[in-house]
Amino acid sequence: MAGVRAVRASSAGDASRRLYDRIGAFLFDQRLEPDPTNFAFAYHLLENPEGPLARAVAALTDGGVRLTRRDIESLGCEATPGQSEATDGKKAEGLVAQTQMQVEGFEDIMHAMRAETEGFGRDLAASAAAINQSRAEVGNDGVMLDEVARITAAMLTRVRTAESRLESATREASDLRKKLEEARDNARRDPLTELPNRRALEEAFTAQSAAGERLCLAVCDVDHFKSVNDRFGHAVGDRVLKAIAEALSQACSGHLVARYGGEEFAVLFAGIALEPARATLDTARATVAAKRYRLRESDAPLGEITFSAGLAAGARDDSFQSLFQRADRLLYTAKNNGRNCVRTG
Repeated sequence: MAGVRAVRASSAGDASRRLYDRIGAFLFDQRLEPDPTNFAFAYHLLENPEGPLARAVAALTDGGVRLTRRDIESLGCEATPGQSEATDGKKAEGLVAQTQMQVEGFEDIMHAMRAETEGFGRDLAASAAAINQSRAEVGNDGVMLDEVARITAAMLTRVRTAESRLESATREASDLRKKLEEARDNARRDPLTELPNRRALEEAFTAQSAAGERLCLAVCDVDHFKSVNDRFGHAVGDRVLKAIAEALSQACSGHLVARYGGEEFAVLFAGIALEPARATLDTARATVAAKRYRLRESDAPLGEITFSAGLAAGARDDSFQSLFQRADRLLYTAKNNGRNCVRTG
């Protein structure tokens, strides 16, 4: 038995070693860094060579095209802290939505209770006034009425106290509801640029695609942004990102401009064809390129800041991932053709 176990252990070890070697060869062939995301992607791909992921990779790499990091992210096999953060974000968003519904229900109950309490208080006050009138009419013979009047007055005091507490609770429920609405909005907004974020972009695409809108998607990337951070620091880099966000928002007014992540922005054009979308995006590109940026602290020139973009027209059966992937490939074409330009397809 010990010998059988040893053979099995050896076979399992050999299989693991072969898979490990295949993963290394795949990463080397695709010129991908051996980081956790790429390693996990290769593992899922090679563990099931006939699965849907393998078929998608075969379609992407047909003709010798190498995978990019964005291809891996778009195929949904990211196994980094970012993935768990996205999952946790969705769970948190669901919890916020559920809590908001409960708060709204509580607020409705508070309003109903206030209305009923106020009505009861008015009736009780009218009864107290009637009793006092009766006491005045019967004089000193109204001993029983005195006791009823005392009880009624005590009840009225308690009702007034309850009304005050209910009013305070209603205000608190209303404030909490507003804060929850703000929290849900913040979950879809980039804190630096205050633009919608990746989640908001994907949700907007899903909604507008389902409504049958004509869509175009642009993916924009700041040229040589790493050098800006390296030379001037991240604070200056952040200001550059905010300036580009503002230029895109102004030029593409009426369309959804989002910060996709890092130095990448995306624009979802709805209701217009590819050419007018390209002209609009090129106006934003020219505006950014023409501006002469300076350091706020010393007024020294920052140098030319530009961005490149890929713009793709959506098809009826496009998913967000497929449309984004086409736009991203066009972005790479723009980068490889000198940058500071828009490529369409």
